[in-house]
Amino acid sequence: MALVKQQGGFIILLTFVIALALMMIPIPEWAEASRPQWLIMVVIYWCLALPNRVGVIVAWLTGLVLDVATGSLLGQNAIGFAIIAFLVLKLHLRIRLFPQWQQALSILILVALYQIIMLWAKGFTGQSSQTWAYWLASITSMLLWPFVFTVLRGVRRFYRVR
Repeated sequence: MALVKQQGGFIILLTFVIALALMMIPIPEWAEASRPQWLIMVVIYWCLALPNRVGVIVAWLTGLVLDVATGSLLGQNAIGFAIIAFLVLKLHLRIRLFPQWQQALSILILVALYQIIMLWAKGFTGQSSQTWAYWLASITSMLLWPFVFTVLRGVRRFYRVR
């Protein structure tokens, strides 16, 4: 059995940093609810593309960084990212075979599940309930998935990330 040299760890980290920056860029308050969930989409992509390198631990650490960066309850995003990464790792062989429109529907479901987990965590802290606009992030993430997938796949191939 030939050993495949793993390379591109810096590129994977860089995509996480860029996604975090996209999550932190200030946008108008009226558009805040429709901000795509860039970081969870990048986690999902890398779990699909390289399930042996990016898994639950990386997702949990990424969520922890998002918790610190946004000032949310410590561990809130971390547990959500870890659960989504676990589901993606369990289903990655199926999801990878889907055409892009079905992958986008999978992203809608996964991001909506992540948002349910976040809503549940916010309920424990006594924060106010959300309106229907809370779910817009799932829809915009679904619509942007083909773009995110194509860009990250191009980056992975160009830099030969294995």
